[in-house]
Amino acid sequence: MTKLHVVSVQIAGEEYTIRTQASPEYTRDCAAHVDRTINEIMSAGANIQAHKAGILAALAVTDQLFETRREVADLRAQIERFATQLASEVEGHLGATDLAARS
Repeated sequence: MTKLHVVSVQIAGEEYTIRTQASPEYTRDCAAHVDRTINEIMSAGANIQAHKAGILAALAVTDQLFETRREVADLRAQIERFATQLASEVEGHLGATDLAARS
């Protein structure tokens, strides 16, 4: 059974107690990222309500997630192309070596 950690964090001036399977350090890092995002939004907007800043922060974090997923997919495709090209070149060199050895 996975151990649950109980972690207290501060987000937008409010304290939250979170029960999670993730490490306390990871949970605090996640909460700090959300807190920074909310603070950035609140400092940029005049008199924005905290719950609206939370929604905008969720959208910003989701945008970061989706952009990272796209970048990972692009990198995987690029690696696959490079691997295919490299395999083809290796096979070409091995084929040339086999023909030379038979002569």
